[in-house]
Amino acid sequence: MTLLKLPEAAKLLNISYPTIKQWIYKGRIRSIKMPGGHHRIPQSEVDRLTMVKVATKAARTRPAVLDAISGRNKLFGVVESVRREGLLAEVRINVAGQIITAIITSQSCKDLGLKRGAHAYALIKSTEVMVVRA
Repeated sequence: MTLLKLPEAAKLLNISYPTIKQWIYKGRIRSIKMPGGHHRIPQSEVDRLTMVKVATKAARTRPAVLDAISGRNKLFGVVESVRREGLLAEVRINVAGQIITAIITSQSCKDLGLKRGAHAYALIKSTEVMVVRA
């Protein structure tokens, strides 16, 4: 069983270190407490949450644009539904069983090629949610 340090697991999940700590405390992610009191995350938990088997850190690549964006939490998921109406589109992304809904322009939705089953990232900043096609 591969055990990951919290910063490694957070990076694979595209979330911040404080977020992964909160997930542990809330029971959203299973961790193993080591004799020294430090938490480790089993690789199987990262796989479960990302819905993608990750053999190594290098095996999973993400769009380079993600590293240039200041949004702190970059959540990988699968588009569950897209509903376009006029100028706007409602995009629902399943991130580890949690649904994140974003309202974006219909043109952006078309440009990103968002449709049911597509992989995408929900980028969460303090006042907005952005979507990047994976």
